Amino acid sequence: MTTEEKPLETSAAAANETPTEGGAANGEAPAVAAAPESDLERVTGERDKAREQLLRTAADFDNYRKRMRREVEDAKIKGQQDVVRDLLPVFDNLERAVQAAAQTTTDASSVVEGVRMVLKLFEDTAERIGLARIKTVGERFDPAIHEAIQQKEAPDVAPGTILNEVVPGYRFGEKLVRAAMVVVARKPAESKKSDAPPAVEPAAPEGQSDGDNQGKGA
Repeated sequence: MTTEEKPLETSAAAANETPTEGGAANGEAPAVAAAPESDLERVTGERDKAREQLLRTAADFDNYRKRMRREVEDAKIKGQQDVVRDLLPVFDNLERAVQAAAQTTTDASSVVEGVRMVLKLFEDTAERIGLARIKTVGERFDPAIHEAIQQKEAPDVAPGTILNEVVPGYRFGEKLVRAAMVVVARKPAESKKSDAPPAVEPAAPEGQSDGDNQGKGA
């Protein structure tokens, strides 16, 4: 009897140890159940981090856009100020020429010479800042830079050639500032010919001389 009871005690002990290994006896949750919660926390943290980085990037881009707009406006104003500063001597000399013309009543040549000096100063200033005058007289008409306001017949000039310049045109670098207003040559109109054919004297009959005709007339 003693030898038969030993296996029963061993199996009972094994049955008692099984719940302890699973952790059910202590009331603890299985280790596998904690995995989904940790993944959710990790994904949530990554989402918040990406959102924060995106907001920071958007704020940096908005600041960059505002700064670039301000720099462009400043550069535009500075360019305008430089042009005006270069043109001020031209206006000053022109004003002096007008004042001299008002005080001078006899010598007009000095006034003309003063105005010429002002124009020369303007041309030099315009060339320095990149403002170029468009060539016109004698050039071929180009609708991209010329504006024809009149056409004249010119038999000695090829049609489409510019005869006169009414208003000068200018380009700033490669950009057209103002087209030149010009007078363009055109082909002369052909003279009208008479529709009636020229008069032709009737020919004398064959075998009849001029003497016979005179004798008949006598």
